[in-house]
Amino acid sequence: MAGLSIDIKSDLPELAPLTLTPTVVGDDENATRRQLAKRLADVICIPASQLTPQERHMAGDVLVELLRSADAGLRQSVAKRLVMLNEAPRTILVILAKDEIQIARYVLEESRSLTDSDLIQIARKVSAGHRAVIAKRRKISDAVVDALVEFLEEDVVEALLKNKEAHFSETAIQRILTVSRSHQPYVGLLVKRDELRPSHGLTMFWWANTENRKKILHRFAVTRNVLQESCSDLFPKAAEDGWSDAGVRKALQFIERRQRNRAAIQRSDYEGLEEAINAAETNGLSRKLTEEISYMAGIKPATGAQIMTDKGGEGIAILCKAPGLKREYIEKIWRSLKRPIHDLDGTMHPTLKRVMETYDRISTDKAQTVLRYWNWSLTASLNADVLRYIKNGVIPREEEFGAAAITAALVFSHRG
Repeated sequence: MAGLSIDIKSDLPELAPLTLTPTVVGDDENATRRQLAKRLADVICIPASQLTPQERHMAGDVLVELLRSADAGLRQSVAKRLVMLNEAPRTILVILAKDEIQIARYVLEESRSLTDSDLIQIARKVSAGHRAVIAKRRKISDAVVDALVEFLEEDVVEALLKNKEAHFSETAIQRILTVSRSHQPYVGLLVKRDELRPSHGLTMFWWANTENRKKILHRFAVTRNVLQESCSDLFPKAAEDGWSDAGVRKALQFIERRQRNRAAIQRSDYEGLEEAINAAETNGLSRKLTEEISYMAGIKPATGAQIMTDKGGEGIAILCKAPGLKREYIEKIWRSLKRPIHDLDGTMHPTLKRVMETYDRISTDKAQTVLRYWNWSLTASLNADVLRYIKNGVIPREEEFGAAAITAALVFSHRG
């Protein structure tokens, strides 16, 4: 064998690069190419009982190479043909799914052969138009939803939220919830999702518009009867311990039936909550009076300040209904805030009228649930670390700080 040499480069033809750029061929060659693609697709579509997996994949490999230089019409024809086949080679489907949107649409909308892994890979390498089509698929897993939500494209996120068969993880909900502070349509769509928890809904309340606030209160303003009955025996035990466990104290404060804080009322310079509000109506609502009213109503000053400074005003209706204040005290607080009582024609101002309607619509026990939840979520986790996050406009991680910390960061860092 000595002296024998083979020049591989000279014996093999030069290979052209593989691209999706169609080759310019004559009509006859185009016809042959179409026929060949159709025959290969026919082979791939043969039932599993009549074709081995090996031969199906071989036909698929050949078809892939043929499609790389095929025109759009041929690629579209193959996409239509293979889309409903459960055993279609995924390599071809992935290639077609990344093609021009008019071709990819068939695969992205209907193909059942694409796995979650395929869809995640595709989603990260295609256009927003492709992702919008994926968002409308039936039965989208939470992993695929996570990948689509990463881009925060409005059309894609809205399509996902409207898709009843899309499944949202906590991560995706939290990401959309954060963005909803500056995009009201997300609020209305999120309220309809089964995955939305009270912590999400009652947090969104603070930047929701009037209509969405009604929906949030309708869905999440509930009674706490079961919680109260199941924990009723723990209140005297916690009292015997002097309420020394801060976690137990905060949890039971959320659950208990009594709204007004008797200890705060006894310490106050005012005889009761009503007298403090009367003073605010006469002299204006100062920071000290806000603190007095908050403590006597059973909430922390930070919660009270959030309610009083809220532009919508519905929170004031909750603040008055929960501790059993009469309807007239809404107007008294309204005056103390120097907000308009009457419209130009002398009728009640529309904003105040809306707040009164909120008061009339909600029961006392449901208002207590909302007020107590706000108080717990806005103040239970306000430690130095969370305050630092809020100051920097960063949302803390729930697994590290809990849901209450996220609520506080989202609400107190919101500039609406």
